[in-house]
Amino acid sequence: MEQAIRLLLSNFTLTLFAVGLVASLIALLRRPRPWTRTTIVEALLSWFLFFSLGVSFLYNFVMHVFFSEMAAAFIGWQTSPFQKEVGFASLGFSVVGFMAFKGGRGLRLAALAGPACFLWGAAAGHVQQMVQAHNFAPGNAGAIFYTDVLLPVFGLVLLRMRYREDPHPLAQEPSGAFSR
Repeated sequence: MEQAIRLLLSNFTLTLFAVGLVASLIALLRRPRPWTRTTIVEALLSWFLFFSLGVSFLYNFVMHVFFSEMAAAFIGWQTSPFQKEVGFASLGFSVVGFMAFKGGRGLRLAALAGPACFLWGAAAGHVQQMVQAHNFAPGNAGAIFYTDVLLPVFGLVLLRMRYREDPHPLAQEPSGAFSR
């Protein structure tokens, strides 16, 4: 049991992605059928934002700020004061991810764009660490590396799918601030 928990937490980005998929399915099962494509994509996008951004970056904040030695060892690094900065940046991404959960297109794009820049930059740093320092620690070369690359792509594709059919999405923003 301890090993299973350790595996889930050390691969938290993949774990929380899977939890988001399960939450999407549960949300869909609670809705009347037939489900439209928009309903399905909305469920996937909403719960992706909640878990893969909101919860995941909150977890990253906690680990880098309060458990910095453990986080650094997992990545294969020495502890650094910069971890706290990464932690607080992660807190900001988390807050915006939670806000975007039921937000409009613009907020959702912003919630995806910032973390995409961060995660793709982190992935490039992981590659550099693998090549130059031969750092193949699980937090550098494991599931974290692959999710750093693929999760932003998944989120942006969902966003595109969600709003592709609506040429005037501002007219339907939840806040009503952009109604015609």
